[in-house]
Amino acid sequence: MSRLSVLALIFFLSSVLVYGVAEWRSSLVEQTDAIDSELIPDFIAEALKSDIYDISGKLSHKIDAQRMEHYASLEFTHFEFPDYTLYPKNESSPWKVSANEATLYNNNRVILENRVRLLATAPESLVKEIHCKYLELDLNTNIISSDQTVVIKGKDFTMHGSGLIIDLNTKQMTLTEHVQTIYEKSSR
Repeated sequence: MSRLSVLALIFFLSSVLVYGVAEWRSSLVEQTDAIDSELIPDFIAEALKSDIYDISGKLSHKIDAQRMEHYASLEFTHFEFPDYTLYPKNESSPWKVSANEATLYNNNRVILENRVRLLATAPESLVKEIHCKYLELDLNTNIISSDQTVVIKGKDFTMHGSGLIIDLNTKQMTLTEHVQTIYEKSSR
């Protein structure tokens, strides 16, 4: 093999190597762009106020949020500082749920996180408010659940525990693990 043939072969192999590396790097950039485009919301709303009705035309729930971001390709909506007002079936008084963050999935399940607060608006309600870090809400069934630590405040008592299931339609509440209840002397 002549010197010219060896140089031509080295040049050819170098060219193929450079071309292969360039194609590989450009394919990485395209994949990164595709991932980044999924992380960009399709729709953003500031100071959101929305009323949602059921099939019969009855008010099901209201949502107020400082900010809402909808991601159609990921099939969820993210809320900042949401306030939900829930109108359970056969109940005249709504319940209010607030948090620092919430994520609504396409199956009408909401995950509320960070400083979650559930308030009963009925004056005769035994339970007045519930505080926790994490709560799941099924908007189809009005069932609320959490597997985390909860504080339940009621008329003349404060209860600490973990694991909670509430059916707002039947007004049944189950506390999985009771830790402590503090009773306060009423001022009557």
